[in-house]
Amino acid sequence: MSHRCKKYLSAGLAGVLCSTALFGLTAAYADGKNNLHLPGMRDRHHSPDNSFTRMFPELPPFAPPTDEAREQAKKLGEKGGLIDALDNQGDLENNPDNPNMTAGFTFFGQFLDHDVTLDPRSPLLERSYPRKTTNFRTAAFDLDSVYGDGPAADPGLYVFDSISGDIKMRVEPIPGSEGVSRDGVVRFDLPRDPFNNAILGDGRNDENVIISQLHVAFLRFHNAVVDHLREDPSLADQSVERIFKMAQRQVRWHYQWIILHEFLPLTIGQERVDNILKRGLRFYRVDDDADDRLDRRSKNPKIPIEFSVAAYRFGHSQVRPGYRANFGPTGGPQFFASIFDDTVTPTVDDPDDLRGGKRAARRFIDWQSFFDFGDGNVRNNKKIDGKLSSALLQLPGSSGVPAPGLPADGVQSLASRNLMRHVNFGIPSGQAIARRMGVPVLTPEQLVMLTPFGMEKRTPLWFYILKEAELMEDGLKLGPVGGRIVGEVFIGLLKADESSYLAARPNWKPELPSAKTGEFFMTDLLNFAKVVHPLE
Repeated sequence: MSHRCKKYLSAGLAGVLCSTALFGLTAAYADGKNNLHLPGMRDRHHSPDNSFTRMFPELPPFAPPTDEAREQAKKLGEKGGLIDALDNQGDLENNPDNPNMTAGFTFFGQFLDHDVTLDPRSPLLERSYPRKTTNFRTAAFDLDSVYGDGPAADPGLYVFDSISGDIKMRVEPIPGSEGVSRDGVVRFDLPRDPFNNAILGDGRNDENVIISQLHVAFLRFHNAVVDHLREDPSLADQSVERIFKMAQRQVRWHYQWIILHEFLPLTIGQERVDNILKRGLRFYRVDDDADDRLDRRSKNPKIPIEFSVAAYRFGHSQVRPGYRANFGPTGGPQFFASIFDDTVTPTVDDPDDLRGGKRAARRFIDWQSFFDFGDGNVRNNKKIDGKLSSALLQLPGSSGVPAPGLPADGVQSLASRNLMRHVNFGIPSGQAIARRMGVPVLTPEQLVMLTPFGMEKRTPLWFYILKEAELMEDGLKLGPVGGRIVGEVFIGLLKADESSYLAARPNWKPELPSAKTGEFFMTDLLNFAKVVHPLE
């Protein structure tokens, strides 16, 4: 049994869910006897040395690794301080909407992060080292957060189709959900043990209802692709193992297409995407740590700490204070709630916020609020700027009963946590990286609000990237430093993974039914997965 199965199954269920039957069914696949030689059908080599690295190792840290510097970083991110949007007090003008990006991409971005990085061990109050910090995810957009280590190693994530015998992803109905939905149709949840602990490849995907339902959407997307393949007469004689691998490749490639053709252009701009694809990587050395004992063509990319701790945390500024989770029954109340509310009693089965780790009839998502299906119901996310919603500066779990994936070390502000890790990992200032890149540098006058903290000339990279987006791009997308780091890491990972469509078959086009032939977007994925339901 893999470490993921051990981690996410309760002891009482482990013997039942990680059954020998599924091990037996997948034995031929595990032994490599199915000739799965089509491009993208083989998984990339997993390195035992899966740690983080530095993109700019020659640059000095923005601050010394001292308790004083860490405390100053903590103060910058405190609730009620400079970064607090105060939107919990009705000051919505202080946290404006981004008209170019809908609310769902905030959580899709979080889902992507959970697919490529997991660092549960680096301490918040001590110095940390990238090379000594293990990344428990594969540095590839391969959905290991969904598939775990596969059916043989993580059978608790899978079930048999009762008719075809195919291996599918496990989901569970939400009792009573049909009574609080517009169409009277039951909704689905992650599988859970008797204590409401989710059984999934990455526990962080149960931090809030929105991302847990997005994870469910990907589980159901895989299952829908399996059914789609089984409808093809030419595949009638294919084994369940081969159908599983073919479906997995389809899921991964359509997911990667969305990353490259929808998420990245919205996040960094199409011009920057095209520039990196055409001219290559300038700062991210994907094969810097390639193992010479392996095939010389193999690459073992590591995630730069400047990406994981700083640049890719831009999405925190896009979070709305609250969301309409679902529209409720016809004529009934909608479920609208704060993303997190530390005043809500965490022990109740159905709290009045959107924290995860719970199952109740109304705790599902109507995706029309989050992605644009053309019906006028979508909401936008917030601009990328130097403000975070107040809800993120007082996360639940620091006091009282912990919430899944949320802090239990006394530092409730997400902004403070981000900034303290800059000190711990010795991350360079945004100004130093901008100079190294040869792009315009924000001036001390533009960052005068940081003068009381002594950071107007040497600014923590995360906050610098937020202000850069705000001042140079009106908060609609990342600026030159943030956009370059995020773009190079995303495209670098896709090119380094020989099982990705960009490496295995770069001229590939989406093959599943969609609104526009040859294209595939998040709305297409959600529709194909059958998780979008009519509101009338």
